[in-house]
Amino acid sequence: MTDETALQRVKFYQTGTHTVGNRLMDKARRSVQASMDRSNAITSGHRACQGCGEALGARYALDAALRASDGQLVAVNATGCLEVFTTPYPETSWQIPWLHSLFGNAPAVATGVAAGMRRKGRADVRVVAQGGDGGTTDIGFGCLSGMFERNDDVLYICYDNEAYMNTGVQRSSATPPTARTATTPAVGDAPGNIFGTGKNLPLIAMAHNIPYVATANVADLHDLEDKVTTAMDIRGARYIHIMVPCPLGWGSAADATIHVARMAVESGLFPLFEAEHGRVTRSKKIRRRVPVEDYLRPQRRFAHLFKKGQEDTERIARLQRMADANIERFNLLGERETP
Repeated sequence: MTDETALQRVKFYQTGTHTVGNRLMDKARRSVQASMDRSNAITSGHRACQGCGEALGARYALDAALRASDGQLVAVNATGCLEVFTTPYPETSWQIPWLHSLFGNAPAVATGVAAGMRRKGRADVRVVAQGGDGGTTDIGFGCLSGMFERNDDVLYICYDNEAYMNTGVQRSSATPPTARTATTPAVGDAPGNIFGTGKNLPLIAMAHNIPYVATANVADLHDLEDKVTTAMDIRGARYIHIMVPCPLGWGSAADATIHVARMAVESGLFPLFEAEHGRVTRSKKIRRRVPVEDYLRPQRRFAHLFKKGQEDTERIARLQRMADANIERFNLLGERETP
């Protein structure tokens, strides 16, 4: 072996991996978890289900917020799965100042915390409120709208798993049409949740003309982190809506959480976008468009749509039209942005 051969440099590329470290990638493309000084707002030992999308989404969202605020962060948490599996009395997995509110008043409590910090001359302390879709779109909807209307200096994060998972998988106003839940069983002529119900919280938040609204997804953690960081650089009311698949409630495999979440985006059913003062400013383009069926099939909550010999083509087509409308509305097939 010659000296020249012995000193040959070998380049490694690690761009197609889910490895948390990813330290072989350029620093600008690494996630916050790859940093040697990562913050870890939630430590190990919590009791989330295997494959829980909410545990992943909350960890990355709060770590990004903690980093953006230089460690000066207070979190207010509504009742729900996230509160239950991270704080089984008398234990806690949270490594930051953390308050548990009632099911429906997290936005109001967070507003009070922010006001108290201002009164103490601690405007450097930032406040995040968080809850699931039940505590956000239903029970806490009035308090959240009030927080938006007053433009309180709080970032509210909704972890949307599309049902009341902690209490037995009941329907919420974020449950999609045709989905089976404990209160929308797969029976009758139109099994599952009916069409024409529910709320689109990101659009409702935009209607309040607040400084910042965004949607995010655990299948794209860089995008999630970037949006939280952007939100933390803004004062006033901000809202981020994160899709967090629930293997237990959705009937998907525990190791398929990221795949299912990605299919929601790539099909167009869950568009990723940002808005400022009521106007969409940026949308995340679909990389490889897939039919809605690819998203529905891995989930048992939609199994009744695919019964052998009785496939519900009419309602599958209706869901496809919903995805197509999102693609057109948010220009999801435009020229792809460079990462």
